[in-house]
Amino acid sequence: MKSMFNKLLVVLFLFMLSNQVLANKFLVVPPDSSSSIIDRTAALFLIDEGKKFYNQGKSIDALRKFREAYVRDKYSSRAAYWIGKAHYSMDNYGYALKYAKIAESLSEAADGEVFLLLGEAYHRQNYLDSARMNYDLAKIQLSTIKRNAFNIDQKIEEVSYAQSVADKTIKYEKVLLSDHINSGYDDYNSVITNDGKTMYFSSRRPDTKGGNINPDDQRYYEDVYMSVWVDSLNEWKDATNDVERLNSEGFDAIGHITSENEAYMTVNTSIIDTKNPTRSSDICTSSKTKEDRWNTPKPIDNKTINTSFFDGAPTLTADGNTMYFVSGRNGEKSLSDIFVVYKEGRNWGEAEPLPMSVNTLGNETTPFITPDNRYLFFSSDGRKGMGGYDIYVSENLGDTWSEPKNLGPEFNTVNNDTHFKYYEALKKAYLATYRLQGSKASIDIFEIVLDGWKIP
Repeated sequence: MKSMFNKLLVVLFLFMLSNQVLANKFLVVPPDSSSSIIDRTAALFLIDEGKKFYNQGKSIDALRKFREAYVRDKYSSRAAYWIGKAHYSMDNYGYALKYAKIAESLSEAADGEVFLLLGEAYHRQNYLDSARMNYDLAKIQLSTIKRNAFNIDQKIEEVSYAQSVADKTIKYEKVLLSDHINSGYDDYNSVITNDGKTMYFSSRRPDTKGGNINPDDQRYYEDVYMSVWVDSLNEWKDATNDVERLNSEGFDAIGHITSENEAYMTVNTSIIDTKNPTRSSDICTSSKTKEDRWNTPKPIDNKTINTSFFDGAPTLTADGNTMYFVSGRNGEKSLSDIFVVYKEGRNWGEAEPLPMSVNTLGNETTPFITPDNRYLFFSSDGRKGMGGYDIYVSENLGDTWSEPKNLGPEFNTVNNDTHFKYYEALKKAYLATYRLQGSKASIDIFEIVLDGWKIP
């Protein structure tokens, strides 16, 4: 009897096993549970292709590949993550947050890089508590090498500083300039002349000279634009890039205009095919003709000013004998630094970097010197700030410079704040910062009326 019972158990087991084999053989996976091996493999290939574009700075091409990967495998946390990364690099912070959340929901285990992207996307949109929480999670999950590479501690410090000044009373308010100036594309680098009646600035719009797109970052090249103030309308006229010979088919930006109508510019035509390309970004000058028209900019003939590295963002004192500018020539030691050069007769002398009391191991950029050479304003991402580039000021003490001071939340935000210029006679300052519009952002020009302001 016992033997018969055992035989029945064996038969029952074999029957159940055969049914399971048949079930597995003809199993149909529900369409909402996973992707096929073919789709998953294709998605991984597309992600790798997208990362190649991303590492080249071609975020638009990268985004296309990541989207294709996500279509093939909508359960891929890596595809969603890289879509978010691409959007973040394009300043689409709302979309970056959306896909970072999707990536987190799809991740089988805690992913430090996803937490980092969440923290950055929250940070850029001023959700400071959420940013801090995700930076802390990223710090826990990432290796020491990656924590240092991604500057996690610095990002946490930025959030802490932003939180500490969030409740500070704002006396001076930034005012967004109208759509006669700001376009929805990136607008920045305003220079005011003619007693406040003329503005030159830079923009990357479709009507740029030549209408070409920079193959590196896949955005339009930069042109100089000009607008004139109309008293009767109390408004700036529509800006135009019809500024005689100032614009090339490459990158063009005015940094300073002297009282004698000499423009000091940053010009980069090295990427495009021209007869006389710059070596990289060079500092050039342009003067006006007797007919009051701008001449073609020409590089300054000084090997310590213009090098094969980025050189640009010139700013001069009122007497025209001292110039400060930015250069990337010391990139192995620091990223970009502020240099100073003095005129010796009619020619410029040897340019030298400012001391490390001003420069840092990070990036210093867009300097502005007051006419009397006393105060230097600049932007930096290597100092205590709210996030991205903050604006600082340092006083010229003769043999040295004072410790730079952060201008605080009246001027700075959690995003990049650059191109600060202070016109004491007008009691105004102009700067460029990010303006969030839905899930995207653009760089815009703001004005601040500084009646009664004292430089800190």
